[in-house]
Amino acid sequence: MDWFDDDLRDRRRRGLFRTRRRLRSAQGVYVRLGGRELLNFSSNDYLGLACDRRLALAAAAAALRYGTGAGASPLVSGLLPPVRALERDLARWEGTPAALTFASGYAANLAVLSALAARGDAVFSDERNHASLIDGCRLSRADVRVYRHGDLGHLADLLRTHGPAARRRVVVSDSVFSMDGDFAPLAGLLDLAGRCDAVVLLDEAHATGVLGERGRGLSELLPPGVRGGDRLVKVGTLSKALAAQGGVVVGPRSLVRWLVNAARPYVFSTALAPPTAAAARRAVAVVREEPQRRRHVLLLAEELRRRLRAFGADVGPSACQIVPVVVGEARAAVRLSRRLEAAGLLVPAIRPPSVAEGTARLRVSLSAGHTAEDVERLADALRRG
Repeated sequence: MDWFDDDLRDRRRRGLFRTRRRLRSAQGVYVRLGGRELLNFSSNDYLGLACDRRLALAAAAAALRYGTGAGASPLVSGLLPPVRALERDLARWEGTPAALTFASGYAANLAVLSALAARGDAVFSDERNHASLIDGCRLSRADVRVYRHGDLGHLADLLRTHGPAARRRVVVSDSVFSMDGDFAPLAGLLDLAGRCDAVVLLDEAHATGVLGERGRGLSELLPPGVRGGDRLVKVGTLSKALAAQGGVVVGPRSLVRWLVNAARPYVFSTALAPPTAAAARRAVAVVREEPQRRRHVLLLAEELRRRLRAFGADVGPSACQIVPVVVGEARAAVRLSRRLEAAGLLVPAIRPPSVAEGTARLRVSLSAGHTAEDVERLADALRRG
């Protein structure tokens, strides 16, 4: 099929062509790629649990007892004990009445948005939201209004203009934005939601396990006296800091009952596999038992930003374990990434459409497995260019 040849050639010319590279090792601080061992700054394994033996043993035990597959949708073939136990522990950890798991974080966002909103409703979405949130907004068939990134004034204007005629209003935002490492103005979002009778849907994918005293995400950093209550619906992922696979929605029992009945990605998708659920459940326990992991990775990120800013690198508004190094032109970002790889460092180039034109960058993902020496090595390599 040659339908796409011209488009692919254009992507190559613009530095936007993508390929899949074959790892020859597990994910970790070091990975083996193309016969070489590279120091890895590309992974969302923020707490360094992807190869943790405790998670592997939990998965193996579940596989031996319950098998490797879930069989079908949980509404068809039933909910296996490892999945039930995971949902119970997630709800307890998050301090919510209920939790519901999905095959992926992407599926969770599609599910909750398409079930919360429909024609006649209005959805207000941050312009830098993840693709899964954008697609969920489209799938909902609601009136979708996009507000400027983190701009509460613009959001307030849109709510005043388009909110009153809507049956329901949903404000949608990532908590940590994956390409910039900055935070949503959550307290302001909740304040506007309260004044406009709206619900805030918050995707904590890159904050779960990392932010907050108990690792529950950005919502745990809300000022005293500010609580989401029934106006806050949280989505998370099991595949980043929790080093497993899947997504989760936490909130009131009434919300979970509605999703079980109305969310197509839940109704028509196979449940989490037992080994995956068991590994994620063990990861939740580790997050609760070992807060030093998130403290360590956040300190490393602060040190990296300090070093990079010292020689004029643009790290944007990063405030967590994700540290961008904004380059500008896509081909320049790719060249820098390749130079770092030649120096033994794996740091991916992020290009449009993942980021806006003219803001291509390297995306540094730090892990609790990294050391201060690893950060120094990366900063020195970036300084040399």
